[in-house]
Amino acid sequence: MATQHSGGSWLIKDSNALETFTPEDFNEEQKMVMDMCHQFISTEVEPVVDALDKQQPGLMQSLMDKAGEQGLLATSFPEEYGGLGKDFITSTLVNEGLGAGHSFSVAIAAHTGIGSLPILYFGTEEQKQKYIPKLGSGEFKGAYGLTEPNSGSDALSAKTTATLSADGKYYLLNGQKCWITNGGFADVFTVFAKIDGTQFTGFIVERGFEGFTQGSEEHKMGIKGSSTVQLYFQDCKVPVENVLGEIGKGHLIAFNILNIGRLKLCAAVLGGSKKVVSTAINYANTREQFKMPIAKFGAIKHKLAEMAIKIWVGESALYRTSKWIEDKEHDILQTGETFAHALLGAAEEFAIECAMLKVFGSEVLDYVVDEAVQIHGGNGFSEEYEVAKSYRDSRINRIFEGTNEINRLLTVDMMLKRAMKGKLDLMTPAMNVQKELMSIPDFGNDDETPFAKELKYITNFKKAILMVAGAAVQKLMMQLDKEQEVLMNIADMAIETFHCESALLRVIKLSSNNAPQTSLSQDMMQTFIYDAADRINKAGKDALNSFAEGDELRMMHIGLKRFTKVEPYNTKEARRRIAAKMIEVGSYCF
Repeated sequence: MATQHSGGSWLIKDSNALETFTPEDFNEEQKMVMDMCHQFISTEVEPVVDALDKQQPGLMQSLMDKAGEQGLLATSFPEEYGGLGKDFITSTLVNEGLGAGHSFSVAIAAHTGIGSLPILYFGTEEQKQKYIPKLGSGEFKGAYGLTEPNSGSDALSAKTTATLSADGKYYLLNGQKCWITNGGFADVFTVFAKIDGTQFTGFIVERGFEGFTQGSEEHKMGIKGSSTVQLYFQDCKVPVENVLGEIGKGHLIAFNILNIGRLKLCAAVLGGSKKVVSTAINYANTREQFKMPIAKFGAIKHKLAEMAIKIWVGESALYRTSKWIEDKEHDILQTGETFAHALLGAAEEFAIECAMLKVFGSEVLDYVVDEAVQIHGGNGFSEEYEVAKSYRDSRINRIFEGTNEINRLLTVDMMLKRAMKGKLDLMTPAMNVQKELMSIPDFGNDDETPFAKELKYITNFKKAILMVAGAAVQKLMMQLDKEQEVLMNIADMAIETFHCESALLRVIKLSSNNAPQTSLSQDMMQTFIYDAADRINKAGKDALNSFAEGDELRMMHIGLKRFTKVEPYNTKEARRRIAAKMIEVGSYCF
């Protein structure tokens, strides 16, 4: 019987590598979907990417229409609403496959995600029948109005109001929304307002409703081709039948949609990262200095390999989590719940992992584009090279779907809340770690089974998290939520450890199947774990130094050193082997 996973349980339970879903497990149909997405980007988007940046009228809409014709807008929509009814992993693959399209990737992700899913998941049957088929075909374009000028991360402090009209037929919306992706051309908007100034509620607003207007296009640092405007509502007449979900329960829509959006953003940025690495490799292979291609230099090999390692590790965690969500969705469906409630429940179950993926993935892309510019040298700073656009376009992803700071805080907050609700027993393993600190350490490791050493590393990393988090809760108690630096330290430890474990499980599974390139995958896993040990140690020390002192601090420093100890590993040679393969192939190839 397959292991049942729950949100955050990876921290206190071992995972079975053979049950872990990896990118090597994609079926033939999923591979074809990925190929179709790559072909769409290369044939439809790349030739017009400069025109998109200049916001050529109608161009973005026409691309979305073409995507709709190929079914790319409705991959996961149920068949009864004109969708393809594909599974969660396939829909995640589409986000990755379309992730290298610069502004187009942003527009299509907003449309298929926050622009459509609130209606699909929270709409009445009449609302779904009216809007979803047209959103799936591209006839309607979708957008989402949550953010306001004075409410960014604190979304529930929104000032937009909704008042029932005298005849009871309409809600009159008054207020404004900002940073609305697709706002300049969308036909249907999910907009949040407070009924009578208190009940935070979602509404479906159509372009053309009386009292609805939009501002001019924002001049942005990157993703210049995506439409971003402000929306204005002045006694905007929204029919009462366009209330979305329950009155006063708009936060359920806003936050549950974000869980899925965070995972899908991770997929998109990893897809973009792979394209950028391939661009950098191609440049390094053709650019000569000192009478040889710069790809032959160790410094360049280091950069290329590190880019590949981060991407490979990121996708290991991404698809591991995607399968958990897909399995949970199936389990909830078996209880008789609807498709919408099943996927929302599954995404909520793994909200912790979705937040971690969003942070890791967006920071991988930022690292990759930065190093790609460096590999290009002065040319990377020139608008004549695509990498300059990639650099600018990347920056928004650490702000989208909740800033990375908010997602780090949420990671720990959600973990602790699950523990307090009895869904996750953190106390028992945390107390066991404290007892272990008082014992004489056993540095021996005589286990000869494959990857026993690496599995021990992961176990110890988890002990480090439990030690630091447990001490922080005991010491700071009700003040912990005010110690954001400590919470972010703990989140970083968790993010690193989850990705280390995901990479290790993937390698173990590859090894058991005698898959090709297992040795290079092992190089990537071992290099990442070796470097992560230092990062986990640093984050742990910073946290402990913030609230502990004296003998207690010294004891925990000793424990942290023990739990983050790894054997020496020649990462230089490992990176050279990884880089050599990509240089030979001429692209990212793992």
